[in-house]
Amino acid sequence: MMGFGMIGGMVLFWGILIVLAVFLVRGLFQTNRNVGMGQPLSARQILEQRYARGEINQEQYLLMLKDIQ
Repeated sequence: MMGFGMIGGMVLFWGILIVLAVFLVRGLFQTNRNVGMGQPLSARQILEQRYARGEINQEQYLLMLKDIQ
């Protein structure tokens, strides 16, 4: 009986540790796709994010901004 309790405790410990690690990894790599509560991003917000990440330069940003307005 005592051996099963120790094994069960170890399984519980490692199970909790694995679940915490999964949540940590998901939190680190989760992108901020939706700013609001389930609301899709507007074209301008997407453009601003791309510019902020450096995917496009200022000239491209201004040209695309002009196109979507």
